[in-house]
Amino acid sequence: MTTPDTATVYAVVVTHRRPELLAESLRVLAAQHRPVDHLIVVDNDAANDPDGRVRALVKSQPIPTSYLGSQHNLGGAGGFALGMLHALAAGADWIWLADDDGRPDGPEVLGTLLDCARRHRLAEVSPMVCNIDDPDRLAFPLRRGLVWRRRVSELRAESAGADADLLPGIASLFNGALFAADTLDAVGVPDLRLFVRGDEVELHRRLVRSGLPFGTCLSARYLHPCGTDEFKPILGGRMHTQYPDNPTKRFFTYRNRGYLLAQPGMRKLVAQEWLRFGWFFLVSRRDPAGFAEWVRLRRLGRQERFAEGIDS
Repeated sequence: MTTPDTATVYAVVVTHRRPELLAESLRVLAAQHRPVDHLIVVDNDAANDPDGRVRALVKSQPIPTSYLGSQHNLGGAGGFALGMLHALAAGADWIWLADDDGRPDGPEVLGTLLDCARRHRLAEVSPMVCNIDDPDRLAFPLRRGLVWRRRVSELRAESAGADADLLPGIASLFNGALFAADTLDAVGVPDLRLFVRGDEVELHRRLVRSGLPFGTCLSARYLHPCGTDEFKPILGGRMHTQYPDNPTKRFFTYRNRGYLLAQPGMRKLVAQEWLRFGWFFLVSRRDPAGFAEWVRLRRLGRQERFAEGIDS
């Protein structure tokens, strides 16, 4: 593994129909005090951008760039896979991932992540993913046992001593995550079949099973829109379940979770999954039809029937 001090860092951003948000993300990425050596932007909507607005935005950045315009929507999973493979092929030592609706919290984030990776000898390191409207709160709740962490201070309270800036073994992998190239040789890139939803969880599963050291740097933040609204409390708040706000999100979330929980390292969660979603649909919502649809979608994923679309 090349040391971060002398490494070549490629940033990979995936975008789809959000040029205004992309512009803000790229502005912060391009202004890092430890400069990004090369920026790759994968445009999943290139077929519907006849004026080349996104291409022009990418080329206008003050750092070296590559624009990868896809005529086929690869989703987040395929977009990151394409960008990561492009970076590896170009000789990147480290690959830094970002989405178009989020951004690093200031110009020191990349340098902080590289320093954390060097000191702790990490194969992957992520920043805390914080609410873009309230950076002291996490954008996504993090469960530790039966307790949910929702604030930055709660995460930092778990670490002490020499490793006070690191939460080992936990990471959000697409929002500001920094991977060593050697790590991707070991764990691979996101699975195109998952498209969106659960693709980062599946890559996290592979990272855990690889035995490579990774974690969250508690000195760095990545800002992202709040995602807590999807997580609904059940059993008096002791557990939560996920209920996205539209049928398309629910399709990919539940189908992909069916696939995920059939994989090695995840199967121990199956019984808990049935309890949580059974309680949510049948007791909390009194929605037998919703539960039946959840069962159908998780079965599609478990059987790897990815050819069946949302209207099947």
